[in-house]
Amino acid sequence: MKQLYTIDDLLEGCRRGERKAQESLYRAIASKMFNLCLRYATSEMEAEDMLQNGFIKVFQCVAGFRGEGSFEGWIRKIFVNTAIEMIRKNQRMQNTISVDAVFDEEQQTFDMEGLEVRDLLALIQQLPDGYRIVFNMYALEGYSHKEIAEALSISEGASKSQLSRARAWLKSKLVMLERGGNYGSYAE
Repeated sequence: MKQLYTIDDLLEGCRRGERKAQESLYRAIASKMFNLCLRYATSEMEAEDMLQNGFIKVFQCVAGFRGEGSFEGWIRKIFVNTAIEMIRKNQRMQNTISVDAVFDEEQQTFDMEGLEVRDLLALIQQLPDGYRIVFNMYALEGYSHKEIAEALSISEGASKSQLSRARAWLKSKLVMLERGGNYGSYAE
């Protein structure tokens, strides 16, 4: 009979550098972390690189996990930081908007009935880099603007501006989809 381990059970084996524990941890969370990487990446290939680098960091730093919060939460944070570092390394954070550019628009609802998860992911992947990172960190990972500003070395206002622009960009794409347009061929 095969014994099942939780992610937390695998922690000690990973701390001891046991390949079997590392492989089991990888198998347990790779698809979840790959989906996280896909949200930050512009392509599957880039997401695969983020995934690989993230796991390397997890296995190198696992001895430093202090047990403050869940092990999986700690791993998620490493993957988010890895994604941000890779984007920075590629020098693609050029879409920062000044705080003065923030604008308020009336909220609009959409018929999300026919929208697939892969469609939403494709839209998120098309966001300009700065927008995509802030949107992911704020809307999907739950970071505050203060935390985002610290992680990205930008002001809180710039974080808010990036989020506002990301929402406006996504809204325009969703309107196109709702009208039956092809979001992939619509350039801003």
